[in-house]
Formats: sequence, C-alpha cells, structure tokens
Amino acid sequence: MVSYDQSKKLAAERAAMVRHHLRGRDITDPGVLEVMGRLPREAFLPPDYAAQAYADNPLPIGGGQTISQPYIVALMTQCLKLTGSEEVLEIGTGSGYQTAVLALLARRVYTIERFNRLAESAQAVLARLGIENVEYFIGDGSAGWPEKRTFDRILLTAAVPSVPQTLLAQLAEAGRLVAPVGQETSQMLEVIEKKHDQLITTSVCGCRFVKLIGEFGFQQ
Repeated sequence: MVSYDQSKKLAAERAAMVRHHLRGRDITDPGVLEVMGRLPREAFLPPDYAAQAYADNPLPIGGGQTISQPYIVALMTQCLKLTGSEEVLEIGTGSGYQTAVLALLARRVYTIERFNRLAESAQAVLARLGIENVEYFIGDGSAGWPEKRTFDRILLTAAVPSVPQTLLAQLAEAGRLVAPVGQETSQMLEVIEKKHDQLITTSVCGCRFVKLIGEFGFQQ
C-alpha cells in the first residue's frame, strides 16, 4: 500500500519523467504524453521496484521478463499513430503497463501473454484501474490472435528475428505494426505499414528487448 506522501512523491516523479524523458526527447503525441502523465507505472511493478517506477530504464517483473523503459513505451505507442478508433493486437502483455497505455488511447486492445502469472497479474491491475476495453489470451503470441480476424494496429513488446507471417496476415489494410526485429542481443525498432497489400518498412532506432518465444519467434 502506497502512503499519501509516497503517492505525492511518485506523482512528482511521473511529471518529471514526462517532462525530461518524453517531452525532452522526441515524444510529441499529446495523447501519449497525457496518458503516461497520469498512469501509475508503480502499480505494474513488484513492490521492491515501485520506488524506481519513473527512472527511464527497464525493470524486472519476474520470469526473466521486464517492463520496458518509459521512453520506449512512449515511442512505440507514438509510432502506432492511434486516433482512438482502432482495435489493437498486443503481443506480450507482460506487466500490463503498455496494455494500459494502449487501452486508454484505442477503442479496444487484444493482448496475448504466454506466462499465466503475468497475464493474471496484469488483468488484476487493469481491473483495479477501471480499464475494461481489453481482451486477454494466454498462449503463443507469435501465432497471433486465435480467431481469424484482422487488427488496425499490432504491437510486439518482445523481439523477433523477423516479423511472423502469422501477424502480418492479421494486419488490416492501412494498418501499422511496430516491432523490435533482429538478433537476440540487439534489434531495430521497425514500423510496417500495409498499403494496397504492400508492406512498407521504416526503421526507427536500435533497441534491446527480451525474446519472443514461440513457434514463429525465437526458440526456447
């Protein structure tokens, strides 16, 4: 339980994070800035790491997984160019923080996580925060959503050696997919747009994510 004084301190740190690590760099999307300025990142962290919630670096959440640094969350979300009407597929629920950011900016989020514990924890946190426009699935994210359908946006929160065809097939026309693509130790953040059934790829920046383990991702 966070005390009143701790809550005030964390709120000040959250405002400083937005000011220095987001606005101070290249995050300009007003929706991203507003949502990340009010969403309590500490709620998605193990208690031992709550005091570090607004440092601009990833933090462990158990099971060898991490919550991404705030800047990367903001950058990837900004790259999706959300307007509020989209249905978004997220591969890798993790802590649920990125899920929450997406849910506050899109119409509906569909999120896949392979670890039961993480999926259940994230679902509980989002429920406490009153975020209800999310559907959850536990399974292999590299295989895509289990139902045959398409999404306006797709976001991968774990690295892939190449973007699985299973996910590209679920990207709607005029859709955007954002993913870290590359080797196990370093990747390039890429944006893929589907226009007239053609895929247009733009490289954004170098990054480093945990691996997406699955049939169409990295092997265990």
